[in-house]
Amino acid sequence: MELKKVMVLEGPFNIEKAVELVSVPEAGGYVVFLGKVRNENRGRKVRKLIYEAYREMAEEEMERIRKEALERFPILDILIWHRVGELEVGEDTILVIAGGKHRGEAFDACRWAVDEVKHRVPVWKKEVTDEGAFWIEGDRLVPEGYHRT
Repeated sequence: MELKKVMVLEGPFNIEKAVELVSVPEAGGYVVFLGKVRNENRGRKVRKLIYEAYREMAEEEMERIRKEALERFPILDILIWHRVGELEVGEDTILVIAGGKHRGEAFDACRWAVDEVKHRVPVWKKEVTDEGAFWIEGDRLVPEGYHRT
């Protein structure tokens, strides 16, 4: 599989290859954000997360975020990857790497891009806990089987 700077992936990340994709001689630093499935959320024990995405739409929106980051911050490059599928506690979920001449702009761009992905990209998360399964919509839990009318 050809690795790109914006991807929705079903398998684990290769962080070394990801860094290579954004590496340029002018960069003085890279900021890496690696999200993982944690074992607890809102006081509930998390067993696993299930991510679903409309892949083409998700990648298009992540590419827009990437381009906006390059325009908005004085960085040299940025990579955005997101996982889909059933992920166990400790597995990687999202990877954002920003490279810049200096650390400040790379930190700013990386944080901004992570926040934008969480708000804008059509990736849906089901949290499977000891108390049941819940779809996460923004900051709200929606019990499995619940349908709004």
